[in-house]
Amino acid sequence: MRIGKVESYMHEASKKRPLIGALIDPFKDTPEVNAERARKASLGGADIILIGGSVGAGITLNQTVRLIKEKVKDVPIILFPGNVDGVSPYADAILFMSLINSTNPYWIIKAQALAAPIVWKYKLEAIPTAYVIFEPGGRTSAGWIGDANPIPGNRPEISLAYALAAQFLGMRWIYLEAGSGAEETVPLEAITMIRKNTSLGIIVGGGIRSGKVAAEKFKAGANIVVVGTAIEKVGDVEEWIREFRSEVNGATKT
Repeated sequence: MRIGKVESYMHEASKKRPLIGALIDPFKDTPEVNAERARKASLGGADIILIGGSVGAGITLNQTVRLIKEKVKDVPIILFPGNVDGVSPYADAILFMSLINSTNPYWIIKAQALAAPIVWKYKLEAIPTAYVIFEPGGRTSAGWIGDANPIPGNRPEISLAYALAAQFLGMRWIYLEAGSGAEETVPLEAITMIRKNTSLGIIVGGGIRSGKVAAEKFKAGANIVVVGTAIEKVGDVEEWIREFRSEVNGATKT
């Protein structure tokens, strides 16, 4: 499958600077509030707007995506689906993800098979992505709903095994997830090990609340760091992202 415009941007831009993704959960607030949050995040320096969530995201998804597209002109809008209802024709692309460390085949391939004709019909750019949940992600919504077998933080070699499998299966990106609002983040050792031994683009999310923590992820080898819960809790999203960006600028990969 050829690499599309949005994925090319992700690859090329991440060679020049650390990329910040702002995750918007349609279920958490009204479409109007979420669209304004996305606008502020883009003004503050977010490079990508991700839209999706584990529970109820599809209820207002189309309206949310359309409003964000009206307010955010120069930043790609990428779907981060939690299930089949996480697909919208108004986005620029979709992370076409398989939760490869799920214990339930539905989250590994069945949901993807059900969603594939919709993605194809909408002509969405599909970005082949492995989704891997770490401890303590099994206690978060994504892990609980996805029947994940979370990777222990002290066993980075297990994450490498999954990453290699994803690469051999033809996936081009891997999303390393600690879970929304997690108390612990994805271990640096896992990121470094995957960076050194695969060619996958690496996205890291879950529990990242400061630019300092994000900078560590970038230095370990991440291409993109995602913040979601953190920007839901701050008063001025634009200023928070700007300060976050200033802390991660200059981070270099090992």
